[in-house]
Amino acid sequence: MVRGWRIAMAGILMAAGLGCGAAVAQDVDILAVFAKAMTDQRVGVARKTKPVDGRPAKVGEVVVTVIKGEGVESRSKPAEEGDIVIRNRCPATGNEEYLVKAARMKDRYGEPKTAPDAAGWVEYEPKGAEMRYFILGDKEGPWSFKAPWGEDMVAKPGDAIVQDPANPKDTYRIAAASFACTYNVTKAP
Repeated sequence: MVRGWRIAMAGILMAAGLGCGAAVAQDVDILAVFAKAMTDQRVGVARKTKPVDGRPAKVGEVVVTVIKGEGVESRSKPAEEGDIVIRNRCPATGNEEYLVKAARMKDRYGEPKTAPDAAGWVEYEPKGAEMRYFILGDKEGPWSFKAPWGEDMVAKPGDAIVQDPANPKDTYRIAAASFACTYNVTKAP
């Protein structure tokens, strides 16, 4: 029903000249797409290396990730005790924020590197776990798929699709500017 509504609205907006040429995202099985990219030898390895800021999330807080120039990327599930709001240090993306679950925080970011500032933010250094990735080509996307946290995610040409090699179901989109700003490629495709 929601998918049909999106298509109908896109058609109405395009007919009214309000669609700005934007295409409706095609639903895809992102794991199958990633497997095809691997078969086609388009997958490399990258690590998140740029320091980030973090603060304790308020229980029940929903973190809306907004990418500068693109709008809302995702909305988290309500935060639970111990979850952390992470803020990328990337002016090109508007220093977007996202929620990291308490259980994953130590593996991804370790311990804080600084004392909290007046707003409660501390510096974390990514542990740089190796992630598989591929970049969507000019004629690929927009694609819609379910992110590991259950929300619809849209990937557009130029974006990175990343995957945890230890948990292939942990596959998600990183906006092109965010990937360029916060990741280092360790093995090109």
